[in-house]
Amino acid sequence: MTEEDPTTTLTRLRSSIDNIDAALVYLLAERFKATKQVGRLKAEHGMPASDPAREEQQTARLRSLAEQADLDPAFAEKWFNFVVAEVIRHHTEAADSR
Repeated sequence: MTEEDPTTTLTRLRSSIDNIDAALVYLLAERFKATKQVGRLKAEHGMPASDPAREEQQTARLRSLAEQADLDPAFAEKWFNFVVAEVIRHHTEAADSR
């Protein structure tokens, strides 16, 4: 069995990474479409932009998923906190525009 040329291997791996990055961007876009609908619903009904209990549940769920996926749970939590901050900003803007 012959080994693949390192440059070929690097190109193949980077191509895979590029595909994953593209999928992540599209998944995030879909996520934000859904959370913007949540923000409008909350604004229409005078609900708070943030839901700390839900965020806590999701953090625990995502940390568990990260462990199952062999991903650093602390990293997963940081990512989730970053996303949630952006979601809350959108929800606050939706409420302010009503």
